[in-house]
Amino acid sequence: MSKKLLMLLFVGLLSSVLLLAACSSDETAQESSDGTDEETESPEAPAGDGRTLHLNNGQEPTSLDPPIGNDEYSYNILNNVMEGLTRLAKDAPVPEPAMAESWDVSDDGLVYTFHIREDAEWTNGEPVTAYDFEYSFKRLADPETASPAASHSYWIAGAEAYNSGEGSEEDMLVEALDEGTLEVTLTYPIDFFLSIVAMPQMFPVHQETVEADANWAGSVDTLVTNGPFTITEWAHDDYLVVEKNETYWDANTVEVERIEYVMVDDENTAFSLYQAGDLHVSSVPADLGEEYLDHPEMYMAPRSGIEYQFFHTQTEPFQNKNIRKAFMYAINREDIVEFVNKSGEPAAYGWVHPDFEHPAGGTWGDNVGHYFEYDPEKARELLALGMEEEGYDELPTVTLSYNTSDLHSTRSQALQEMIRESLDIEVELFNQEWEVFRDRSNEGEFHYFRGSYLGGYNDPINYLDNFLPGSGFNRGDWEGEVHQQYVDIVNASYEEADPEKRFELLMEAEELLMEEAIVNPIYFYNRSYLVNPEVENVITHFVGFTELKWARFVD
Repeated sequence: MSKKLLMLLFVGLLSSVLLLAACSSDETAQESSDGTDEETESPEAPAGDGRTLHLNNGQEPTSLDPPIGNDEYSYNILNNVMEGLTRLAKDAPVPEPAMAESWDVSDDGLVYTFHIREDAEWTNGEPVTAYDFEYSFKRLADPETASPAASHSYWIAGAEAYNSGEGSEEDMLVEALDEGTLEVTLTYPIDFFLSIVAMPQMFPVHQETVEADANWAGSVDTLVTNGPFTITEWAHDDYLVVEKNETYWDANTVEVERIEYVMVDDENTAFSLYQAGDLHVSSVPADLGEEYLDHPEMYMAPRSGIEYQFFHTQTEPFQNKNIRKAFMYAINREDIVEFVNKSGEPAAYGWVHPDFEHPAGGTWGDNVGHYFEYDPEKARELLALGMEEEGYDELPTVTLSYNTSDLHSTRSQALQEMIRESLDIEVELFNQEWEVFRDRSNEGEFHYFRGSYLGGYNDPINYLDNFLPGSGFNRGDWEGEVHQQYVDIVNASYEEADPEKRFELLMEAEELLMEEAIVNPIYFYNRSYLVNPEVENVITHFVGFTELKWARFVD
């Protein structure tokens, strides 16, 4: 590692330590809506409630409308106040009955018939019915909804055509046969569909509520939910409180009576709150990562997700594949995870998480290539070739955009220094608050931006279908002949019944994606956080979102 990079990391460490030392253990300084600093105290627990589970959500949810809030800030809360046809089990990421108490599957694997439990209720006292699911699945695909997660409806026959404007709502083959029976016909027979319907995008919504108020999901007064907990307080950008939903069909399983989420986006502040006993769960600041790796309160496990950088393939200079490749070879991913993150994540040398089980044995990572290992000499050769192809005497300005976070800032500066050393290029850094950053990246207003992706179900296609037409994820605007080859390979995998041959097609798709250098993988995620020993059963699977249904305080 260079002296410049070591100095950069030391400065980041010093800044974090100073910030940590300045944090109050009892109260968090927040900025009020008029721009002045004020101290905000957490809400008091209601009388008689001796124990409240205190968690940090990091940011305000983007939206608690299931097809709109397509991020972890939204889904970690939605997953506990709403529920789909299935829910991932306590002990494994395997779907089990939830709003549907049972189901039947046709011999050809195309038709699923779900039987809605009779004791499923909305928080307004009305029953959850098959009609709610028909409405909600069609609403996810409806182009008027403009859901960034609409592609997750495409497993249902006719949904993609409806979403693209080439078909109608009537062509989408999901139908409530009566209040208790939902029939769904798939485009292809997929054996993981029961995991798909456990995802928050596929949660039902209460039709009358949605149609009565476009802002129904933004207020406690109008939210109608159906999960283990119900929202009782919400001070936007500050805190959100949920309490046990006594009318939930499985309420006897739910032990925690009250959960308070705070919105603290600075991990040093959150860590200080954990140390003071004001949070029950906390991540560890990067500069303290090594110290806490073997801490008795540390929980660590793989998490299906990836930190990456996205190239805008229609914007100079990243319209050139060799220039994109040069940036990929210029990055020392091992140094990033070892000296910047310090949380034990694996460096990423491909797009798909390596821990998916392969039907032939072993894992995905055991069977695929290792792409773009650090090679500054090769990076310089590719940069020179790309500049010659484009007729550049000087590379156009490159700006790396990222959303506000101490770790994102330190990591971006480290990547900036690596590119400077490997390619003699000065990359500009552009930091934005999360909502602005999200909106700008969704609109393609970037050269090169920091990205984060979380897998929602237990199959590699979850990563690869992001680059299909109609996916809101393909923000780098990859298109053209090679992209069509990619689309054809992924589509062929849907029709392949043999599991091993299907995986061969998926691996071919990843190889093509990497060869085209569309995204720059940095590292795969893990679950790495401290849990107060008085709490147990805060469930976080390899896929999916935090489950609090089984959480409990240890007596």
